[in-house]
Amino acid sequence: MKDYDSEKQPVEAAPGPGTGAETIHDGDVQNERLARQLTSRQVQMIAIGGTIGTGLYLGTGKALATGGPASMLLAYSICGAIVFITMLSLGEMVAFMPVTGSFCTFAGRFVDDALGFALTWNYWLNDTVSVASDVIALQVLLEFWTDNFPGWAISLIFLLVVVGFNLFPVRIYGEIEYGLCLLKVVTIVVFIIVGIAVNCGGNTSHSYIGTKYFYTGDAPFVGGIGGFASVFVTASFAYGGTENVAITAGETKNPSRTYPRVIRNVFWRILLFYVLSILMIGLNVPYNYPGLSAETATTSPFTIVFTEAGSAVAGSFINAVIMTSAISAANHALFAGSRLLYTLAKDGYAPRPLARLNRFQTPWIAVLVTSLFSVICFGASYIGAGQLWTWLQNLVGVSNQISWACICFTSLRFRKAIRRQGLEHLLPFKNWTYPVGPALAVFLNIFLVLIQGWSCFSPSFNAVDFVSYYIEIPLMLSMFLIWKLWKRSRLVSLDEMDLATDRYTEEEEQVVEEEKSKLDFLYRARSWLL
Repeated sequence: MKDYDSEKQPVEAAPGPGTGAETIHDGDVQNERLARQLTSRQVQMIAIGGTIGTGLYLGTGKALATGGPASMLLAYSICGAIVFITMLSLGEMVAFMPVTGSFCTFAGRFVDDALGFALTWNYWLNDTVSVASDVIALQVLLEFWTDNFPGWAISLIFLLVVVGFNLFPVRIYGEIEYGLCLLKVVTIVVFIIVGIAVNCGGNTSHSYIGTKYFYTGDAPFVGGIGGFASVFVTASFAYGGTENVAITAGETKNPSRTYPRVIRNVFWRILLFYVLSILMIGLNVPYNYPGLSAETATTSPFTIVFTEAGSAVAGSFINAVIMTSAISAANHALFAGSRLLYTLAKDGYAPRPLARLNRFQTPWIAVLVTSLFSVICFGASYIGAGQLWTWLQNLVGVSNQISWACICFTSLRFRKAIRRQGLEHLLPFKNWTYPVGPALAVFLNIFLVLIQGWSCFSPSFNAVDFVSYYIEIPLMLSMFLIWKLWKRSRLVSLDEMDLATDRYTEEEEQVVEEEKSKLDFLYRARSWLL
């Protein structure tokens, strides 16, 4: 995000596991480096884990209740297409220049320093709110069993657990996320199979459902254009986190090869999981099912489908699995938020001590500070966990859309500069939708940010909902303008754009040890399945 000069040297890959940690001195913040310990296997699964969370498991209940099955399916499909284009655009830049700040750093370097500053702080706030929303979701899910247990206690317990995960070496974080994300994927596959069985008659009433719920009451489009528009912010919340995988670039082995593989393979599986899951929910759960969207508690459509299969035990099991997904999502959001705060400190936009690393080469102060801002979760005991979770979901969803628009706009500038400076042949991965895809994604994201708050104006104005839908716009603009006026930053010209600093070179690739056994057929098959 800074003005980079020619004297700055490319960031060197940190030593591998078990080496080099003793050379990191706590006082020498500028020379501290995060360790490249995340493997391709872990990064691919983390990419899935960043999207499959409470937005899918729990947010679909609100989407179904407010928009109906057709609105939900259409909105999630459109958002999926936007995110796919965004990931292609981001993957192109990350493979060429894998830095920890990722798209936030790119925005400052390829567009304007003020945009990088505003986007980084905005996305850090996004991650802190995401952590809060995920631990609040635990309270909502706990209502399935009992309302006598203090909700704030379970949020506090698991917030401390997540903080502990993020203070360990990053390879430990990677293994924990790998296991939790694998559980999510298996659960969704089982859910799709059970959903088909329930729809075909394997339910408590032993009757064929078919498309009946698509035409119940006001379905398939509930609430008209307002209901349809309001589903987009829920869908954006659900897909949010896909782009977070790029923030692991500074701690990933051989990123120029890993990220193209992640972008090409992972998102199609995510999109498949989402579309099929949404379809199963719309077919098996009526939009007016009690408890889908309430201020005090919200029932997951996944739990409803398993309960409709005739097994209370299965319903409890899936609810427990959804709780682990909330923990995983909070874990992932805290990881991303702490790395962004670390980047802000390294670039001089936050207090320098926030960039300090512990002996595991993890930014421990940034982890603790980020988690402290998530204590908003304790307010749930006063205004209702369900209502607070909905407001936070709106905030995160809009923030995601703004970030996606910035990523795609940055990508357009990046490709123009690459072409102007004659470096296109060095791109390890190219966005095949350029320039139409990124330009369309920018337009759609801006359009959705403006229109999806329709429901807060009709039938009557709701001030709190209005704030949750639109507060991100003045926050982002004010941060951009304050930094631009204070630092007098300017649009980076295509000729002056720094495309050398932090570029991942062949020399760095040679440092990374490649296991030859990973090239065999069995490994590739396992990589696709897992």
